[in-house]
Amino acid sequence: MDRDTATPTVSDMPGEHAREWVEYHHETAAPSTYVYDFVWDYTADAEGPFCTDVDGNVLMDFTGHVAAAPLGYNNPKLMERLEGFDLVDPLKIAGQDFYAASGPLDEHDFPTPADLMDRLADVSSHYDMDTVFLSNSGAEAVENALKICYDQQEGKYAVTCEGAFHGRTLGALSLNRSKEVYRREFPEIPSVHEMPYCTDRSCTAETCDCGFFSQDSSKLRRMIDSETGYVNADELAYVILEPLQGEGGYRIPSDAFMQELADLREEYGFNLIADEIQSGLGRSGEWWTADHYPIEPDVIASAKGLRVGATISREDVFPAEESRLSSTWGAGDVLSSAVGALTIDVIRDYDLMANATERGRQTKELLADEDLPGVVDVRGLGLLLAVEFDTKERRDDVMEAAMKRGLLTLGCGYKTLRLLPPLDVTEREIELGVDLLASAVEHVA
Repeated sequence: MDRDTATPTVSDMPGEHAREWVEYHHETAAPSTYVYDFVWDYTADAEGPFCTDVDGNVLMDFTGHVAAAPLGYNNPKLMERLEGFDLVDPLKIAGQDFYAASGPLDEHDFPTPADLMDRLADVSSHYDMDTVFLSNSGAEAVENALKICYDQQEGKYAVTCEGAFHGRTLGALSLNRSKEVYRREFPEIPSVHEMPYCTDRSCTAETCDCGFFSQDSSKLRRMIDSETGYVNADELAYVILEPLQGEGGYRIPSDAFMQELADLREEYGFNLIADEIQSGLGRSGEWWTADHYPIEPDVIASAKGLRVGATISREDVFPAEESRLSSTWGAGDVLSSAVGALTIDVIRDYDLMANATERGRQTKELLADEDLPGVVDVRGLGLLLAVEFDTKERRDDVMEAAMKRGLLTLGCGYKTLRLLPPLDVTEREIELGVDLLASAVEHVA
């Protein structure tokens, strides 16, 4: 496949072989979340945003595997660095509780879990973060963020945001405020309160209409006020938020919202957890989406593009006691940790955060110029992009029509479509993707 000239080619979607694979999959799979019947043929040609399904259809993937593939398919800069790795058995190690190396410290060529932790501390050093705990997934990264905050603050209260999604383990579920199906009939962590999440990215305290600012104050400030509040700030273990809300609809907060969080953290001393599992690792144009704002997170939860889960913080926040934290398969396997470390290297070495900023700006400008029917908002930071429609039905129909044309997209929120191209996406590929999406919107209209 020549990425410079490739274009989507779709004959039948889903095709005969895809339908067979889907039927085979569901013979043993528990019900889960399936966006559409796209069956990726991982033995076929793929590069960048282009991939091939089991019926030979060539598609543009603007889902990024829900941000878990920041470099797209078969990124040559990544693949070249992996070529020298000799597979070993066992490849999977007992993560952070055991040690792995590929030679003396000053000579080893292939990154290890320790190298991944070193890189994560480096890209988080502006928050004085110097300590990392590796696990398997984003949900585990969040769970460990909660544990270290409860341990360090010795508090029982927590605050989450309306529209939040932090994972599907029981602790993380307790913080979710997006869809009720995630939480129904499951037990939850007690003493979790919620506050509005900013819905107007340009609002001020005076113009806010989401409910966070009112009565000459904010909901969080009133909640923890020592005289009139109902949550003892001394017992507030953490406030957790997504710096850009993912599942909740790709909502971008205002500077006023984030400044109030920063001021309250400084005033009351609670821990602020930034869930960067979807929004982090350079996709916003900065290593962390929190970097766009005045907040100073105490803990960052990361995963997806790292191939492993990571809880990042300061040494004084993590428990000093051995066995307080542990994970048998933390750091995944040797290869997963290496891919995570090399992904950071590729993003840095090839200035892909600058590309994310420029290509994100291009996408928003092109979509705005199209003046598409039924589109009520186009927004995003870097390559965290969203198109909001007037109805859920139109959004769903556009996703289906785009797939038929060879463009894979994702829904989020109630009536929003999200776009997650690879961080090295080109100007031509953005133009092609926007053309396909515009054609789908016009067809639905």
